[in-house]
Amino acid sequence: MPKVIIAGSGNAALSAGIAALECGAEVLILEKADPALAGGNTKYTAGAMRFAYASGDDLLPLLRNPADPRLSDTDFGSYTEKKFSSDLLSFNDGRPLSPEQHALISESYDTVRWLASHDVKFEPIYSRQSFMKDGRHVFWGGLTLAAENEGVGLFDQELAAFHRMGGEIRYGTPVADLTSENGRVTGVTTGDGHAFAADAVILACGGFEANAELRQEHIGPAWDKAKVRGTPHNTGDGLLMARALGAQEYGFYGGCHATPMDLHMADYGNLDLPHRERKYYRKICYFLGVMLNAKGERFVDEGINFRNYTYAQFGAAIMEQPGHFAWQIFDAKVFDLLYGEYSFHDAHYVESATLEGLVAKLDGVDQAAALKTLENYNAAVDQGTAFDPTSLDGKAAAGVSPRKSNWAQTIEQGPFRAYPVTGGITFTYGGLKVDAFGAVLSGSDTPIDGLYACGELVGGVFFNGYPGGSGLTSGAVFGRRAGRAAGSPSP
Repeated sequence: MPKVIIAGSGNAALSAGIAALECGAEVLILEKADPALAGGNTKYTAGAMRFAYASGDDLLPLLRNPADPRLSDTDFGSYTEKKFSSDLLSFNDGRPLSPEQHALISESYDTVRWLASHDVKFEPIYSRQSFMKDGRHVFWGGLTLAAENEGVGLFDQELAAFHRMGGEIRYGTPVADLTSENGRVTGVTTGDGHAFAADAVILACGGFEANAELRQEHIGPAWDKAKVRGTPHNTGDGLLMARALGAQEYGFYGGCHATPMDLHMADYGNLDLPHRERKYYRKICYFLGVMLNAKGERFVDEGINFRNYTYAQFGAAIMEQPGHFAWQIFDAKVFDLLYGEYSFHDAHYVESATLEGLVAKLDGVDQAAALKTLENYNAAVDQGTAFDPTSLDGKAAAGVSPRKSNWAQTIEQGPFRAYPVTGGITFTYGGLKVDAFGAVLSGSDTPIDGLYACGELVGGVFFNGYPGGSGLTSGAVFGRRAGRAAGSPSP
């Protein structure tokens, strides 16, 4: 029976653990955090997974409640592998699909079905991924399902499956070093100096997003000022340990998943709050309004695409602005469409009955320029096209720069609200190179015997952004791969 040690306890780690246990391995997870903070970034997510599917029928085996009465009035559409490929290519800055992206696409649905077979079940994301249209729930953007109880629920369900199969987890036990003999990884040493022997070690302990020094080194000098919206424990430990053994760095180290976040969010999403509430500091309904920087200028096309395809980039766009902040501006027409995070009890915003009064409350902004920007924007809005949040409606503000390509409505109906935001980093894109079995490769492209990686540590999956929900799917896909290979008896 192979002995497998996994560093980390998030979605990727637990997927690897479940897969290794299926193969008959003895599996021990060593988690740096205590039980309250275990789960890495998984608990901070909305639990959504993006995968290819042909029709709503493909979703039924994945649902916790396939008898939900809303299903008969729901249009899930389809999300083909071709569309998934096109979506990923749109973030690749001219690069072809990487081998890792091909794997993510082709194994996405089968992996989610596999999770469901272990009683990790999902539910339609009615509140965030659909709008009512002609009496039906119409889903948009190719993202349809999330784990029951979101990221916390995903972690709980995967952990329950891991325990049911006989897996063991130890909390407050950080892996500090890898042990090796004759070029083969033979186990780990923990922070207290304890040694654990293993036939295989899987690194699933996240990227370097919570390490300000590494962020500055790889992403840019201003990135020490970014809010860390996830766990404080993803400090690049696995990356550094693997590099010390000659592992090959791979992927785009200058890229990261970064979203607009409340400017006044406490570190790590406010550790005083329950996990489920920490993600409410994100502010991703910018497509329903406009964003202004300190100069009082717009700086992105807020409606260039569905927010699934822009939210992971627009945090970086905000970090590039003077002072690394912006204001999101809305009028009363869209208040009922804003996600719940905008009415969250710790959401920060200013409000006024008039647009002039609102602009006067925008701290740090050239107020005269801001008012002029909003007036010019309002004048440029296409009044002849109907607003339709279920589609790329073409309702544009075309006479301004940058243009707003879709969902452009005049900001003229009071009261008005403005939310201060900054860039919040979720995870990093640069990582390690792994082979088709999840084995970590050396600089000469040969496997480092006994060492595997998955999750954020796998490089080459994302470059200049990603379609929402792909990160958790990637963790499960590459976790399953690594677990199966590490947990299989040697021939």
